[in-house]
Amino acid sequence: MDFNFTEEQQMVRDGLSRLVREQYDWETRRKAIASASGWRPEIWAQLAELGILGMPFAEADGGFGGGPVDAMVIMEEFGKGLVIEPFVPTVVCAGGFLKHAGTAAQKEEHIGAIVAGTRVFAFAYAEPKGRFDYADLETTARKDGAGWVLNGHKAVVIGAPWASHLVVTARTGGERRDRGGVSVFVLAKDTPGVTTRDYVTVDGRRASEVYFENVSLPAEALIGAEGEGLALIELVTDEAIAALCAEACGAMKVAHAMTVDYSRQRKQFGVPIGSFQVLQHRMVDMYTAYESAVSLTYLATLRLGAEEVERKKAVSAAKVGVGQAARLIGQEAVQIHGGNGVTDEYAIGHYFKRLTIFDAEFGNVDHHLKRHVALSAQG
Repeated sequence: MDFNFTEEQQMVRDGLSRLVREQYDWETRRKAIASASGWRPEIWAQLAELGILGMPFAEADGGFGGGPVDAMVIMEEFGKGLVIEPFVPTVVCAGGFLKHAGTAAQKEEHIGAIVAGTRVFAFAYAEPKGRFDYADLETTARKDGAGWVLNGHKAVVIGAPWASHLVVTARTGGERRDRGGVSVFVLAKDTPGVTTRDYVTVDGRRASEVYFENVSLPAEALIGAEGEGLALIELVTDEAIAALCAEACGAMKVAHAMTVDYSRQRKQFGVPIGSFQVLQHRMVDMYTAYESAVSLTYLATLRLGAEEVERKKAVSAAKVGVGQAARLIGQEAVQIHGGNGVTDEYAIGHYFKRLTIFDAEFGNVDHHLKRHVALSAQG
């Protein structure tokens, strides 16, 4: 199997690496997350200008004909700089729903605006009682003439404070936790009846609690078939997980490199702590875990186009392996840095926070281990 990247993908990697290095240095990021807006819209506009936001979309939809591997390349570079701009919610999640199940009118209305950087999305799927079950929904959408009326509460909606539009999951039929009866809708965040409570997350991003109270939606707000949205949600979230695994790999690579560099500078008993064999072994363990995570991420990304069970198994295996590696590397990096590792001024603590939060996104290690076991039992 050929694991070499195309010339175009390598150019994207080089361009993003340069952008992160030159315009996303540590102090600039700290100032951005501490600002009132919490992000840098000018960087988002620059990503659009460079074609990054259109990379994973087909040319027929106004994109540049890329796919999951292109998203993986992009997210790995984002992970190296702890980039906070909402690429996954907007391009991978909202873009995924639109390209897989959107009507021609929906694609025409939204994808071009995503590619141009003028429309930002958030994916509102999690609920306070839902844990990691996408079908466990208290949010409902009931028929009202030709349209719908949406009611409910979505929790920890990443990027919602920056979003102009939302993609929302809701139950349109069946009983709570039924696989049938789940639907997906797209709507503007300023639609009457939508309210938010915004806050800063542990890893420096922004999120919202989003409330829907008798929100009227037109018939064309529905993405895909009514009541048959769960398989679509699982497909898109598997794509999002693969992208997040790539981001985690980028963050782990930098965290390991920073730790090795620190161990060469920090002295104890008159010698660099990197000369201590026990720390050398721990840093080798970190590197081994990183390389394993990269391999699992490659496999998951390449399996996104496989049949359903094979795709889910590869993605869950990656989420487990990358999650375990992220925990190991993050914790070892902080411990080797000592007290400096938990100060706000040192970058390593922020890499630790991002790697820790990664485990909770779209299902943690335990959840995906159980999913992998259940899928393997199917044969």
